[in-house]
Amino acid sequence: MIKVHCLAYSWAIRLVWLLEDLGQPDDLIPYDRTDQFRAPDALQDVHPLGKSPVIEDGDLKLAESATCLRYIIDKFGDKTHRPNPQTTDYIRHEELLDYVESTFAAACMNVLMPVVQGYDPSDGARQSLHMHLDYVASHLPDSGLLFGATARLADIQFSYLLANLDATGFLGDAPRIKTYWEDLQKQPGYLAATKAAGPMAPKQ
Repeated sequence: MIKVHCLAYSWAIRLVWLLEDLGQPDDLIPYDRTDQFRAPDALQDVHPLGKSPVIEDGDLKLAESATCLRYIIDKFGDKTHRPNPQTTDYIRHEELLDYVESTFAAACMNVLMPVVQGYDPSDGARQSLHMHLDYVASHLPDSGLLFGATARLADIQFSYLLANLDATGFLGDAPRIKTYWEDLQKQPGYLAATKAAGPMAPKQ
């Protein structure tokens, strides 16, 4: 059974989502945030960087969420959370999966962190976010998720950042992304994961 070290309101809930999708039990170890909304010191005992998520499977310990997602589907031989490897959709999916926590995450955090700290994001940060939201929208069909009616790894990966952007009002000018996020919240794995581990974003 995979052990999931899960900080409240964190990226880790995405891994619970995938395990729920696969019908795989997990050993969920929750951690509350501090009064300053930081990770507790206890996570330093789990990983040298005090990160969440962290999964443990026997002697193996992993901390990067895209790697964790890929590891989980490979471990259980899942073929449903990626497009067919013989298609161009497959490599597009892999690009988007990595884009979420690299380029897109940086653009999101440049507006989210100022809000957390109690001041307004810069105009440049807002413009950058809008550019990236338009880019994500360009990969979406007129309705539904990225690659069909059910969530793939890239959809699951996007969810945490979209939850926080929506909670802070940054999806108001991005109707296609807003609808995408609403559709993600209807996915059975999302519903099960947030029931088990709590919401991805705190109420503002």
